[in-house]
Amino acid sequence: MAKIRTALISVSDKTGIIDLAKGLADLGVKIMSTGGTAKSIRESGVSVTDVSEYTGFPEIMNGRVKTLHPKIHGGLLAVRDNESHMKQIEDLGIGTIDLVVVNLYPFEKTISKENVSQEEAVENIDIGGPSMIRSAAKNFKHVAIVVNPDRYDALLDELREEECDLTYKTRYELVTEAFKHTSQYDKVIFDYFNRDNKEAYPETLSRVLDKKQDLRYGENPHQTAAFYVDKNVDVPCISNAQQLHGKALSFNNILDTDVAIEIVKEFEKPSAVLIKHANPCGVACAEDLKDAFANAYRSDPVSAFGCILSLNRTVDEKTAEAITEPGHFVEVIAAPGFEDKAIEILTTKRGWGKDLRLLKLDSLGDLSVKKGITDFRGVVGGLLVQDKDMNSGDKDQLKVVTKKAPSEDDIDELLFAWKVCKHVKSNAIVFTKDKMVVGVGAGQMSRVDSTNIAISKSGGRTAGTAMASDAFFPFRDCIDIAAKAGITAIIQPGGSKKDQESIDAANEHGIAMVFTGERHFKH
Repeated sequence: MAKIRTALISVSDKTGIIDLAKGLADLGVKIMSTGGTAKSIRESGVSVTDVSEYTGFPEIMNGRVKTLHPKIHGGLLAVRDNESHMKQIEDLGIGTIDLVVVNLYPFEKTISKENVSQEEAVENIDIGGPSMIRSAAKNFKHVAIVVNPDRYDALLDELREEECDLTYKTRYELVTEAFKHTSQYDKVIFDYFNRDNKEAYPETLSRVLDKKQDLRYGENPHQTAAFYVDKNVDVPCISNAQQLHGKALSFNNILDTDVAIEIVKEFEKPSAVLIKHANPCGVACAEDLKDAFANAYRSDPVSAFGCILSLNRTVDEKTAEAITEPGHFVEVIAAPGFEDKAIEILTTKRGWGKDLRLLKLDSLGDLSVKKGITDFRGVVGGLLVQDKDMNSGDKDQLKVVTKKAPSEDDIDELLFAWKVCKHVKSNAIVFTKDKMVVGVGAGQMSRVDSTNIAISKSGGRTAGTAMASDAFFPFRDCIDIAAKAGITAIIQPGGSKKDQESIDAANEHGIAMVFTGERHFKH
């Protein structure tokens, strides 16, 4: 590996570049540079050679061509222990370049500006920078490539310790980071030019995900795990939530909190959602947040112990007091904000408060529900891709199919139950009353089993409730069972060959039933 004797510096982001240049100069490293970078270095008092002076060829085309020259790329690509390479560059008067410090034109920043023209975007596509990065990276055993300003201090420290050399380990880390940098840069450019492509499912799918955090373990302690996020998703979600307090989220915390947030987005009134094992064990809407939480917790107090909680309003003092009542235990709270007094109560009133994770979400406005995003499900060796299920039902799509029609209050209750049922694992049955879940049957192979579980979970509170089913009833048995429990109205998709059996059953029991015409399976 070659010692660092000559460095080429050409950066768009000049953060820390003067200190780096001074540090390299103190080590006796000769510096070449271009344009504005050379000007900044020279003004700092550090000696620098312009690339155009070294190549004997001026910058042309408004700077489009600066470093695209054999004296640059020959000096980068020459393998130092290859006699033929070294003889060629000697014969051609080409000097070796041992260190390249480059970051690229701000293409992503440019296209994020409002009303940016295509011409401006194109002018911010870097050509010379990626070319130098790739040349240096290809020859990384002999040429160090640095693309990240956060590396500068450690780089100088190692050069001082190693007498102007870098270890193979460092060079390998640098080259890996360099190829990551260029691949992401090219992906942003591709996405810009491909933005008008209306093909929902292209032949090749490419996504850039950034690691947000390493996790202590996966679903179980013997599994390793990490959390990766798409920084381009701009709706409030678990991936861009800001953690304000508590220990790090676990793998299962992240999954459950995702479900909690997505459910609470469904509602406009103050609402609370409690999740255990990716299913709601409590959901309620009320006129104020404290009552919403209290009602949600009463849905199933046994299951609620150790739950994940999401709220769609800023957590105030009264709600914090309710959350921390004796006998309660919450692991995560996600909300649009927390009053200072609420944070104090949540984190100190109970022993579990010191570990309680508090997550702040962006505003849960209408866009958080209506803006469609893509849903990904991993399988061994592959990925399933679909539109996210954003439909939540509305009055206009409901079809009354029974002799008894639901009242306006019944319809509101049915739609509340339907929104909750959409997020319950199939087969799903949900009972609600007064905008509060009273029973949930989730994830069963038989819809009858889900119905019986939901009744059991209700603790005898099913009289006068609304019932929601995520898919149609293939037989009348579930309706007969629910009728004995005292339900008064049903919402379901319809679409079974035996829909008439279900309709007849509802008519016999004096139950109002509506069809939505859409299913909400959740596997």
